[in-house]
Amino acid sequence: MDAVSYPEKSVTEFITSSMIPLRVLYNALPLANDFNVKWTPTLITLDSDGKEHHRTVGFLAPDELIPSLLLGIAKTHFDLNELNEALTHLKRILSYYPKSSAAPEAIYLNGVCLYKNMNDAKKLKEAYERLQTEYPSSEWAKRASPYGLL
Repeated sequence: MDAVSYPEKSVTEFITSSMIPLRVLYNALPLANDFNVKWTPTLITLDSDGKEHHRTVGFLAPDELIPSLLLGIAKTHFDLNELNEALTHLKRILSYYPKSSAAPEAIYLNGVCLYKNMNDAKKLKEAYERLQTEYPSSEWAKRASPYGLL
């Protein structure tokens, strides 16, 4: 990613404005063991207490890297029950990166956040229906299939 993704201006600006990056080699002990890093690139989104919320392994092009990082940020907020903040980041993925590999999970998680915020099961069904329309063969469409019964 050093040759392609990291030098991209949009990636650099996103990372420096949204995250505190730390680069660790896969064999740098003890961190590589502490975070179970076996290969590079491994990108891990941690909260301020060092708890992991999202992980990707392998190369991501710039147009996939930013939505993956946004998803990590959204999942961190979701896990911390900061649902409005999670929704903000999920909406950025769905608005600016709707064809990214992060989009199906963002649709799913967006529905879950809306349900938890409003206690409205229709939001889960809407997420399911959107996944069936836009990403019918995705893992997230399969995971949302029970919501089709609502």
